[in-house]
Amino acid sequence: MKTAFFLVALSLFSLSAQAQSWNVDAVHSNVVFAVDHMVVSEVQGTFKIFDGKMNATKPDMTDASIEFNIDVPSISTDNDMRDKHLKSDDFFNAEKFPKIHFKSTKMVKTGDNSYKLTGMLTIRDVAKEVTFDVHYGGEAKNPYGKIIRGFKADLTINRFDYNLQWSKLTELGGAVVGKDVRIHCNLEMVKS
Repeated sequence: MKTAFFLVALSLFSLSAQAQSWNVDAVHSNVVFAVDHMVVSEVQGTFKIFDGKMNATKPDMTDASIEFNIDVPSISTDNDMRDKHLKSDDFFNAEKFPKIHFKSTKMVKTGDNSYKLTGMLTIRDVAKEVTFDVHYGGEAKNPYGKIIRGFKADLTINRFDYNLQWSKLTELGGAVVGKDVRIHCNLEMVKS
């Protein structure tokens, strides 16, 4: 009986020892978004403060569990007036809803270095399932001896789905601010 218990305990220890944790290195990462402006051009912005983590036991990361948080007040479009408007209740209401949150539900490998990452994205008080297209850039060792992995993740959302409702029309009837928001994340993750 003791031998069986020991073998089970050893096998559980072995499984947990294989789990790997990774944290976003914000210094070498960015979160960029773009939206159409006046129909004919595009405005880009970034979020300056964010964090994320990934846990996985499988080498191909298909069992990865990922969480990501963005600090809404850190939004920047290089225009103070526009940034203030984006933080208002017309858009994010940063005072009441200071965080954008993503929590994964599955990661499916679709090619040698490509994945579909599905999970719940919460903006303001709305949570919806989304799927990112993810490109895995590979693994390396940084100058400090830490193991790192690189990822690029892309997603397009309809801002109206998340109660980012402000809308005005141009003289010709086009939207001043487009409904589709294109999100691009460049993420470098460091093994804990």
